[in-house]
Amino acid sequence: MRIEGTTAIVTGGAQGIGAALVRALKDAGAAKVISADLHPHDTDGADECLTCDVSRQDQIEAMIDHVEATHGPVGLMCSNAGILTGKDSTFDNIAFADAQVWDQAWAVNVMAHVHAARYLIPKMKSRGGGYFLHTASAAGLLNQVGSAVYGVTKHAAVGFAEALAFGHRDDGIGVSVLCPQGVDTEMVRDAKNNPAVLDGVLPPAQVAQECIEAIENKRFLVLPHKEVAQYMQVKANDYDRWIGGMARLQRVMKTQGE
Repeated sequence: MRIEGTTAIVTGGAQGIGAALVRALKDAGAAKVISADLHPHDTDGADECLTCDVSRQDQIEAMIDHVEATHGPVGLMCSNAGILTGKDSTFDNIAFADAQVWDQAWAVNVMAHVHAARYLIPKMKSRGGGYFLHTASAAGLLNQVGSAVYGVTKHAAVGFAEALAFGHRDDGIGVSVLCPQGVDTEMVRDAKNNPAVLDGVLPPAQVAQECIEAIENKRFLVLPHKEVAQYMQVKANDYDRWIGGMARLQRVMKTQGE
């Protein structure tokens, strides 16, 4: 996709990967870059910063309507907002989280992508195409020790990105899905014993630049941590071996938490 001249929205754009995406898109020549966040503040490179609760379909649609009326047709939708909840360092019951925790994670990590796509697909089709960047996680490919809530919802996010990619390729709509491990954001800093940091913590600017390259080259899977591809291969080749490895990792994390 040609980023230059397009109008782009970045949800979760106030900090972390989102803020880095805003700056990277502007540097790549986007005509307008709009940052949307539950708690917005001025973001370097943003043409406008909007308040949006991505767990609510009505707010996503209203935000898109405002952007298109004010800045022009949205050519690139970066659904980046996400939450890490349902964490349990005791590992007493991996399914401990109550329905409210699951519902919130499902709303933000999965349905926010669905709501934006549902509303934009007809518009993009009528204009001859468009592009989606969905921020998921390596947990969406490999799962998450210590939070079934996060691992399951991120798996669903990857699954929806896949469906969107093959479902609308013939309509000129492209999709990239970002699946990093540790990135220097508040989510990682606040997560005790997060296994995502084992292969290093990358700066958000580096992750954002890899997204720009993936979008411009229409590459579906964005893996800033190259080790993830190797782990995926191990998982595919021998699921039982992979389960054993994850169980060993959980034992280490449990010991460290005691």
